[in-house]
Amino acid sequence: MTVRRCIPWPDTRLRSAAAQVDAITPDVCETWQDMIDTMEAMPGVGLAAPQVGVMQRLAVVDASEGRGQAVRMANPEVLHASAQKREHDEASPNLPGVFARIARPRAVTVRFLNAEGEMEERDFVGLWATSVQHQIDHLNGRMFFDRLSKVKRDMLLRRARKIG
Repeated sequence: MTVRRCIPWPDTRLRSAAAQVDAITPDVCETWQDMIDTMEAMPGVGLAAPQVGVMQRLAVVDASEGRGQAVRMANPEVLHASAQKREHDEASPNLPGVFARIARPRAVTVRFLNAEGEMEERDFVGLWATSVQHQIDHLNGRMFFDRLSKVKRDMLLRRARKIG
């Protein structure tokens, strides 16, 4: 079990788009496992590779009640998003101590390269959908607070600086 350190905001890697993954290699599988170990140690429901300083389009999500059902994704992309929104308090281990209520599509269809190296399309609903979208934002160099108004974002970042 390897728990990786989450890089702190405002590290520039958190604002950079991650590189495409060409193939599922042993290194990719090891990174995924470290990400799952890190996610479980937080505890959290998802983690993107840039959060631990790995600039590859890799994410893991596990919003199951019993845990142990992590979905490993490379190059995830949203194909379809529901019009119905779902609000949820979102946070990031890269900016500890603060959170914000974010509205995202309640359900999404996502295409990704799975752990077997095959292209997969899967529907995610509820917290699963929220987490997948949150991780894809990280892969694109976006943080959850980028979805807030400038006033709310500035307040959140001031609060984070006071805590940090």
